[in-house]
Amino acid sequence: MSWASTALYYRWINEHVQQHLGGLHSAKLLLVSVDFHDIERLQAAGDWVGAGRVLVQAARTLEAAGAEALVVCTNTMHKVAPQIQAAVGIPLLHIVDATAQAIQQAKVERVGLLGTRFTMEQAFFRDYLQQRHHVSVLTPPQPDRDLIHRVIFEELCQGHLVQTSREHYRRVIQDMVTAGAQAVILGCTEIALLIQPGDASVPLFDTTRLHAQAAATWALTCP
Repeated sequence: MSWASTALYYRWINEHVQQHLGGLHSAKLLLVSVDFHDIERLQAAGDWVGAGRVLVQAARTLEAAGAEALVVCTNTMHKVAPQIQAAVGIPLLHIVDATAQAIQQAKVERVGLLGTRFTMEQAFFRDYLQQRHHVSVLTPPQPDRDLIHRVIFEELCQGHLVQTSREHYRRVIQDMVTAGAQAVILGCTEIALLIQPGDASVPLFDTTRLHAQAAATWALTCP
């Protein structure tokens, strides 16, 4: 939900639309940008109901303005996706569905997962992927989860790219490959700022790009 990953969504949605339609076409979209400082405080306090209320209000604002589908541009806040979907009458295009489709097309059965501590440790992402899409999920050990989480909040969400952090991420990815991961999910919408396909020996599934492309495809093909 940081401005850094919001910019990626906006760029990639528009690029996908332009590539499909050509010329000077761009995406018709509505955007509500929340203050991530407030969301992070609610996350840290474990007040997911309160955080959900903020996003429900944003979703209702978009629906009232004419949006025909909803994209929540964050992995972690999909924890409250059911709360958001129940509050609006338009479909929510789930980030895990978009990611799972690419994983299944690649015939990958076991993936490593990087993301915030909440995404790696809580059930909402892993269970959705495992139970609905039958993909097995590995996560790093606790010290590495702490490292991944710290870099996201203290560096990436603030637009800082640090080479030593990139090297740490590369090592964590390789450790998961050694542990049996056939691919790795970049399960935080800021990680793609730091990690590219060349940083891993296995395929990387970037949830940000996949979600943005899925949203643009939906918009281009819906009735």
